[in-house]
Amino acid sequence: MEENQHFICGVVEGFYGRPWSMDQRRILFQWMQKWGLNTYLYGPKDDLKHRLLWREVYSPEEEGQLRTLIEEAQSRGLRFVYALSPGQDIVFSSPCDLTLLKRKLRQVSDLGCRAFAILFDDIDHSLCQADSEAFSSFAHAQVTVTNEIYRFLGEPSVFLFCPTEYCGSLCSPSVQKSPYLQTVGEDLLPKITVIWTGSRVISKNLPVDRLAEVESVLQRPPLIWDNLHANDYDSRRLFLGPFKGREPWLRGHLRGLLLNPNCEFEANYIPLHTLASWYRAGSQERKDVETDYCPDRALSAALHDWMDELNQPLQAGRQSSRGDQRCSRAKTPDRSDSTATFRGTSVVAKLPVFPLNSSSPPPSPTKGKGERAVEAAESPRQPERASRPGIPTGRTHTYKSQGRGLCGGKGLLSESQVRLLVGLHYLPHEHGPSAQKLLQDLTWLKSNCHLVSANSKKTSPHKVDEWRSRASEFLSLCEDIAQLHCSVVGAANRAVLYDLYPYVWDLRNMALVAKAFVCWLDGYVLNDSATLASWKNCFQLCGKTTGTDVAGDESEPWAFKGGVSGEVQMLLPVGGSSELFTHPPPLFPTSRLYNIRPYHSKDKVELYRMVRQLHLRSHCGQESGSSHPDVVGDRCLGPCLALCPEYSFILEDELGLCGCILGIMDVRSFAKRCQSSWLPAMRDKYLPNGGHSNTQELIKLMEEDQGEYPDSLLYHFPSQLRLDTLPELVDVSVSRTLLVTLLVALKANGSQGVFCEVQPTDRQRLEFLSKLGFLEILRGEARSREGVVMARLL
Repeated sequence: MEENQHFICGVVEGFYGRPWSMDQRRILFQWMQKWGLNTYLYGPKDDLKHRLLWREVYSPEEEGQLRTLIEEAQSRGLRFVYALSPGQDIVFSSPCDLTLLKRKLRQVSDLGCRAFAILFDDIDHSLCQADSEAFSSFAHAQVTVTNEIYRFLGEPSVFLFCPTEYCGSLCSPSVQKSPYLQTVGEDLLPKITVIWTGSRVISKNLPVDRLAEVESVLQRPPLIWDNLHANDYDSRRLFLGPFKGREPWLRGHLRGLLLNPNCEFEANYIPLHTLASWYRAGSQERKDVETDYCPDRALSAALHDWMDELNQPLQAGRQSSRGDQRCSRAKTPDRSDSTATFRGTSVVAKLPVFPLNSSSPPPSPTKGKGERAVEAAESPRQPERASRPGIPTGRTHTYKSQGRGLCGGKGLLSESQVRLLVGLHYLPHEHGPSAQKLLQDLTWLKSNCHLVSANSKKTSPHKVDEWRSRASEFLSLCEDIAQLHCSVVGAANRAVLYDLYPYVWDLRNMALVAKAFVCWLDGYVLNDSATLASWKNCFQLCGKTTGTDVAGDESEPWAFKGGVSGEVQMLLPVGGSSELFTHPPPLFPTSRLYNIRPYHSKDKVELYRMVRQLHLRSHCGQESGSSHPDVVGDRCLGPCLALCPEYSFILEDELGLCGCILGIMDVRSFAKRCQSSWLPAMRDKYLPNGGHSNTQELIKLMEEDQGEYPDSLLYHFPSQLRLDTLPELVDVSVSRTLLVTLLVALKANGSQGVFCEVQPTDRQRLEFLSKLGFLEILRGEARSREGVVMARLL
């Protein structure tokens, strides 16, 4: 036991992100005791106090909580290390500041803590005037205060010091020649341990020669503060991969190793489990098994054990505070981003031709089972899933959930799904196998899309088959990601859901866009011989390599943010527009499976039925002027579906079609085509014998809908869009994803800007577009209408 305690190996908690709850820490201590980890370093973080916290003694209530935490750790045989970060505001030469620091640490010592850490990381190197006169250097000031605190506390057996130059990349001019580190090595009392992160803040590897260099300068073995799994620098990244890049025999060159984990508690099972495997491998007495640590084997063992945790119902008290808030707020879904559709003010009201769900009715009261059954009978939603030859739009699934409600949490995650989850959220410098394949296939499909472009010259059938085969594999992986999202939302362990949901949600949405984009490439993308096409230049601006390739081994992983989601984003034509992709997840997780795909002619009947029923809802069941069932569909959707179907996308869930987005590539050209072909067809359809007066008025409105927009608008924003989705959707983020899908297609074929009209009173839609980077361009000037024109560049 003594040898095991000599080497410090454990966990850091409390510096960034939301603090873990006491129940979560108890579970952490259970894990650590079970797996043989021996040290827990606690850095207090209380809202905005952080650096200032060292100045304040704990209140009786806070003191009681801290005492409980210390006793809980010690009862498990763990060493509790209390850390403070006074460097941001301390005056090193001030006796008053030093007294305050001692007072705070004495209070913690009286609670039973016997190990401490003083941290001077990430602070300004400059000294105030008083300190400049009292100390010869910045390092001298830190060392002097640290030595005095160490003696004041009775020279505890574990006392850690984090220097300001705590990794190779921060040393000036180098590790060996750094005056700062030389002062620390020479003047810091020899039994004080110095913290080090490696060559970088987040080091991919810890080479023994680099550690020997540090040990020589510091005149003691360092303790590694390992940021391998820390994710506080990127809100879209999570690290579920194994402890890797550190050989077990390195412990002979170290005083210890503390892992700085993911901010999300439930994401740390595999990192800590595999860290313990590494620690045990380095503890073996026989030298022939010292390196018997295999990250892949350790990952498999951790996955096997984690499966039991993932599929266990949530234990009392384990749920985090954020999870509690979500559950309490899930009673009344927020539809601020909801995108319902089509509402007029009269029987044949004047409407913008392509509004963004203009003036949608308020959400209906919750329906009972009987009402939902009646509505379902009136509107059957099981359309035939059509696809173009060669590219499957989805595998057949057996769906078990009912309605569009919130998930109840009764599902089980399979081991293959958990492996997919880990592979997609692996390590900062390395993607897992599933993520690698996702990025490689998308890069290849995009680079070779000329093989299946709309106006390509004769291409070898073998090459076309190869493209479609790889496309099929890519689509299957995207569907697996969608199923993973569904399973995480439906998992029995709700604590895991609340911690992992933002990440699987983000990747699910990105996979929806990427999948639709690949389906659209087959037959719709234009090559560089087309009049409007700039796809070649556009794609040259997109990413061609993965972020890990760009960053390299010696770069910090925050140089390329977003992880797999960010890299998929950068492979899309609008990938540089972060506002389209970075939004908080909805508060109300839903396990519905969604699919976005290009429009097919067989979808027309269902689309017309959808907009007609939405029109009836908004008019309290009243028909428009004509009793013909196609009137609403022909006016709202018909021109786009007939003249530019290649820019129409369908949103469907497990019940069928639930939304669509329609785009016009070139509004000027489109208007001319409407006048020459679409409107004559409508006159023939609705006015064969003169027609009813209401029908004649409808035809007149159709003609007015095709009026001209100002040249100043169309010069910068030649494209237009219309978005319609059912109002009962719970996951309103799919509306945003659907819109992004169209922007990707428009940009790929050369559009430089897009606009849409919104009613000026429709604040929800205006806010929805504003969040996606749309700006108000015209108000009350477009074709003498009252609509607000919102537009954005692509």
